[in-house]
Amino acid sequence: MPVSAACLPDVRIESDVDAAVALLAVRGTWNRKLWQAATCALQKCFAEHPEALIVDLSELDDPAGLSLPTWLEARHTAALKDPPVQLALCIPPDLPLADRVQRLGSGQGLPVHAKVRQARVAIAGRLPMTDRLRLSLGSEPDAPSLARNLVSDACLLWQMRSLLHPARLLMSELVTNAVEHARSRLVVTVGRRGRGLHLTVADELSTPPRLVPLTRPRRGLPLDERGLGLQTVTTIAAAWGTLPTRSGKIVWAALQPRDEILRPHRLPPRNDDPLHRRASAPR
Repeated sequence: MPVSAACLPDVRIESDVDAAVALLAVRGTWNRKLWQAATCALQKCFAEHPEALIVDLSELDDPAGLSLPTWLEARHTAALKDPPVQLALCIPPDLPLADRVQRLGSGQGLPVHAKVRQARVAIAGRLPMTDRLRLSLGSEPDAPSLARNLVSDACLLWQMRSLLHPARLLMSELVTNAVEHARSRLVVTVGRRGRGLHLTVADELSTPPRLVPLTRPRRGLPLDERGLGLQTVTTIAAAWGTLPTRSGKIVWAALQPRDEILRPHRLPPRNDDPLHRRASAPR
């Protein structure tokens, strides 16, 4: 099933166009409802498997530091991904939460920055540029073919021949869908995630794609079958979804070897957090 980016207005997710860095902003008073929304958003970000995740807490009202177990759990989940996701928090130093996180989180490898810009600069120098191929395309009929060639180059470069054909098909469907509906400039990216591949297509249309029931071709138009593209993506991809960007959105798909199953990490409530002791993680 596709992974949606929507949770609550107090939680906002934004991705770079090549899906290398995701930004999660959490604002408002920390309570159970906001905890559930933040946990939901973290799950969606980890399902997308960016190379880095920045959590902006500059507008979070949490003087008692009750949210700290959530960010420590996120750090643990980020470290378990293959490859690990770089996680950083952004908290202005004048907030009480900053002092609590620095005292209790620093020993667990939880980086804290005063501003999002500082976190981006710190992360940029550590991103593995050799694990990502990127191509800008126009919304033209030959765009799917060029995107498939990029996938072939990546699979041959990284010795992932077993994923070549399914990855080409996945990318072809994603790009074809973007050409048909977004009709804008596209940024196509193929990334290596452990033994698998991560495919993204960025366009300038904010409306996310949606699965529709298959329709029969109309008389005289045997190729006019609707709904097959995303059904194909759902069948082949280990997971797929969409995230907003500043200029539109990205649609991503994760592909794993047949002997591996990608499952989005769920973040259970910590037993030592009194606010959430009786709460269950959202599904």
